[in-house]
Amino acid sequence: MFDFINSWLDYGWVLIALLIVGFVLLVKGADWLVDGASSMAKRFGISDLVIGLTVVAFGTSMPEFVVNMVSVSEGSTDLAITNILGSNIINTFVILGLTALVYPVASQKRSRDFDIPMSIIAAVLVFALVAVQSPFGEQEQGITRIGGVVLLIMFAYFLFNTFRHAKDHPDETEAEQVQVLSVGKAVALILVGLIGLVLGGEMIVKSAVRIATDCGVSEAIIGLTIVALGTSLPELATSVMAAFKHNCDIALGNVIGSNIFNVFFVLGTSAVIRPLPAYEGIVMDAWMAAIGSMLVWLFVKTNKEREVKRWGGAALLILYAGYLTYRLAQL
Repeated sequence: MFDFINSWLDYGWVLIALLIVGFVLLVKGADWLVDGASSMAKRFGISDLVIGLTVVAFGTSMPEFVVNMVSVSEGSTDLAITNILGSNIINTFVILGLTALVYPVASQKRSRDFDIPMSIIAAVLVFALVAVQSPFGEQEQGITRIGGVVLLIMFAYFLFNTFRHAKDHPDETEAEQVQVLSVGKAVALILVGLIGLVLGGEMIVKSAVRIATDCGVSEAIIGLTIVALGTSLPELATSVMAAFKHNCDIALGNVIGSNIFNVFFVLGTSAVIRPLPAYEGIVMDAWMAAIGSMLVWLFVKTNKEREVKRWGGAALLILYAGYLTYRLAQL
């Protein structure tokens, strides 16, 4: 779409600049889009609670969603899968690990009983889709369109259960405080946000593919590291700030909710648009994402405070360092 970007890819320093600017546009674009869309929804009489469960929740996964849409449209399917798996791994091991080091991360009953188990199911389901031969005759292993539909069905179930819980237990669900803007400003934010998201996504994907080519590494490695970290910046900022304010139950909800949205919605939509073939190392990456959610569930279930303690945060960071070292050693 933005073909002028291609003419800038022959300069090393420009590649890095494009990547940084792309992440800034991606994150700010998501913020602007959420602010504008939330304001418009409020004007149509939609409650703050529903806005928080839909517009704001979708907004936190917009960076991953846009990068994946650009990736699948350009045939960079390895980048599409690793962006999601890498983001979820970083969310759990790095963001939650750092947050717990700052202040122990508390958990709500809803997270322990439903959200964390759903994040485990999401990661295990990705593993099953790429590791088990399809019974429908597809020759190439990976996430097929049928697999994408399965993920979207799980996403619909997750949304249904979330809305039902919010309706039955309104006291346990925090409503989003929505600022009502003028119609003109709200529409402008939506448009500018969409442009920022698409332009930022194009910059990131094109730069990441070129960096991988120039450095002789796979798109999968770039997706697991640089791209995944960049698209996880909103969760990182939100969670760490929550830790400093000693409001870490929000941090856990942000991380787990983002992981569920990434797999069921973003990866599901990507696979429906274009089947995502397996890449070398995908089984390990899928298991790493699953292990992260399992560890979080174990941490909050094995102490009376139902927290991820500081030692748990340190353990998550150490495990991620070992995993990253092993993956990079395979280059």
